[in-house]
Amino acid sequence: MSDDDYKIETTDAGASATIPMEAGQIKKGGHIMIKGRPCKVINIAVSKTGKHGHAKCNFTATDIFTGKKLEDMVPGSHGTTVPIVTKNDWEIIDIADDGEVTLMDEGGNQKVDVNLPLVPEGFGEEIRDAWDGGENCIMVTVQAAVGEEAIISFKKVID
Repeated sequence: MSDDDYKIETTDAGASATIPMEAGQIKKGGHIMIKGRPCKVINIAVSKTGKHGHAKCNFTATDIFTGKKLEDMVPGSHGTTVPIVTKNDWEIIDIADDGEVTLMDEGGNQKVDVNLPLVPEGFGEEIRDAWDGGENCIMVTVQAAVGEEAIISFKKVID
């Protein structure tokens, strides 16, 4: 057999984008998967144990990418899934007319698969205006979870 017989398509370590966690361990401000979407918990209401012996946790959360409000009720002792959320800072190199952003990190690595955010309304145009056609140095924070990425904040860098 030659080396050509084995072709590796990906360099992924096979890690999951979510981790299991007991519902009673999730705190306000933490993250939870609701209806297949990564969400940030804004409120938790715990009801008393019922006739089946489980306290129920009623989670109210907002989708971290769309801002949509979602709710879920899970018995406190049962498992649920929590997304692995990462945040990284990038410098804007270019903004295309269609809203695609070219970014560079401190190590010189480039990223071109992120668009200007559509949520909240006008946030993408605010970033474009601050960048001012490359006149200003703008750092953005890109949040990633379960295969999705979005710009969540920006700041102007003053040299």
